[in-house]
Amino acid sequence: MAGENQKPPLLKPFLLLLPLSLLFFILLHSRPSATSISFSPPISSASASSPFIRIRRVFPSYDEYLKLQLNKTLDPRLRQLWATRDWDRKVVVFSQIFSRLQSRHLLANSSRALCVGARLGQEVAALKKVGVVDSVGMDLVPSPPLVVKGDFHKQPFEPNSFDFEFSNVFDHALYPDRFVGEMERTLKPGGVAVIHVALHRRGDKYSANDLLGVDGLVGLFKQSDLVSTQKVDAFGLDTEVVLRKRS
Repeated sequence: MAGENQKPPLLKPFLLLLPLSLLFFILLHSRPSATSISFSPPISSASASSPFIRIRRVFPSYDEYLKLQLNKTLDPRLRQLWATRDWDRKVVVFSQIFSRLQSRHLLANSSRALCVGARLGQEVAALKKVGVVDSVGMDLVPSPPLVVKGDFHKQPFEPNSFDFEFSNVFDHALYPDRFVGEMERTLKPGGVAVIHVALHRRGDKYSANDLLGVDGLVGLFKQSDLVSTQKVDAFGLDTEVVLRKRS
């Protein structure tokens, strides 16, 4: 019979819709998320297995890690504090720190300087105050004119850009080896890196790692030599580590 060779009535629409459904599925899953970012590195062995560095938690995505950091950086109460009552106090202390480094010939007025994780830029203001006028800060949230936007896991600068780099946010690095690798990449040969860390107290709830010994930090620097370590009293951080990139 002729009807025996015909497809069931519902099968024809299904077959017609199937290619459209497949196309929609492909487009839906290939579309980038509104919150996606281009940089999502895997945890490397240097970050995860150093006996002197403890990674606090595993995030489901790099975006989730950034969201935690931005919760602090964008907190209106903290930003108001950093911009007012906290500003002068920090500029004074950072100026003293940078003046001491100048006296040791680790920083010069002619240096091109970068502050990594600079928030509103108190460190940058202090550098300019002591005469290092070619200074800039970098943070997830820019604060013009002192601070530009950037991720310390992937700095937005060319290699060999700076004579001096300062940071007091190492504990916020989810990938400590990437943090250090980017400092070394953007430092000029002979350039100086100064990092303030906490060895004798835990960081705040936004910290991504705990540094259990200076060797954990120094060991991440593959192109630099240790210059000095010393005790400091710098806004909850107690140890200053100075390294120089080999020429």
